[in-house]
Amino acid sequence: MIRPALIFLLTHLSLAKADDGFRPLFNGKDLTGWVEVNTAPSTWSFNEKGYLVCSGKPIGEIRTERMYQNFIMEVEWRHLVPKGNAGLFVWADDITARGQPFIRGIEVQVLENAYGDTKSHTCHGDIFPIHGATMTPLNGNGRGMRTFPTEKRSNPSPQWNHYRIECHDGNISLAVNGKVVSQGKDCIPRKGYLCIESEGGIVHYRNGRVKELPDTPINPEHIAIESRGLRCLYNGVDFAGWHKRAGWDSRDWQMQADPGATPLITEEAFSGNSEIIFDLKLPEGSDSAKFEMFGQKFTIESSDPLLEKPGNWNRFEANYTNDQLVILLNKEKWKEASIPGGAGPLKLIPQAPSFWANPYARNL
Repeated sequence: MIRPALIFLLTHLSLAKADDGFRPLFNGKDLTGWVEVNTAPSTWSFNEKGYLVCSGKPIGEIRTERMYQNFIMEVEWRHLVPKGNAGLFVWADDITARGQPFIRGIEVQVLENAYGDTKSHTCHGDIFPIHGATMTPLNGNGRGMRTFPTEKRSNPSPQWNHYRIECHDGNISLAVNGKVVSQGKDCIPRKGYLCIESEGGIVHYRNGRVKELPDTPINPEHIAIESRGLRCLYNGVDFAGWHKRAGWDSRDWQMQADPGATPLITEEAFSGNSEIIFDLKLPEGSDSAKFEMFGQKFTIESSDPLLEKPGNWNRFEANYTNDQLVILLNKEKWKEASIPGGAGPLKLIPQAPSFWANPYARNL
């Protein structure tokens, strides 16, 4: 017979666990509460056990719908294939950085053990800022802003691992399988989205949960870019949603235009009060490219002083409001045009081999 005192204790512990402030990250069925940043519907799924399954293709992320500042996040993960690569991001922006498949933020590494350790990384719990984010490592081994774990505690594929990530007032710590091994401070941003990265590895996630902690005073400059409602127009797997694809290759997160490629045209048309973003890289020997939006055609010359040197990525940001189009190139004003009643698809018109990426659009 179970004694009343024991029944009381078990009931109390059960209620305490249910009321510990954590809530699930996943519902075990679909991506409710998450946003597909730049991946395909085939990238993420849930199996019969309710595990989130990442196919690893293409390289990219999903992120939470809401931002977090101070919180505790726990999740279990396992790689299904040795040498697999993946990651978790905290305090991230809404979309990918210029010329990258990844979002600016703080990354917590999720590598499979057989990936191997080098002077620049380990497989066992590194934390590091990416693409404009910053952090001061507390155990960095003098290697830039990357923090290296004090112990190797991760289990190899296909065993499960448990991560507990604590983030508070710009400080971050990671416990791997029950023990804190990595820490950083002075993170910027220190409020933003949580992300899960697809980077080639087939990964399972389960028992993901998050507990929000009280906010602390924060400099607005330390907050990640909040959602602008941008939708990615390219899924990284194929050219679904695009017309006339002759001469184009889907190279994971990049769209490559080969010699003689025809224009690549969105099936969707855009009109007034819209924003369109895309990235372009002209390799050596490619002197120009063209694009068309809202019925207006523009030419990009490699000699343009706002354009990065050949081989580097450039970001175009077009805002069309009240018949006025303003285009920024690498954050500087590039073109202005008055286009009464402008409408039409986005057309990428290569003049020579070129690389295009990160096409996003939204209605303002």
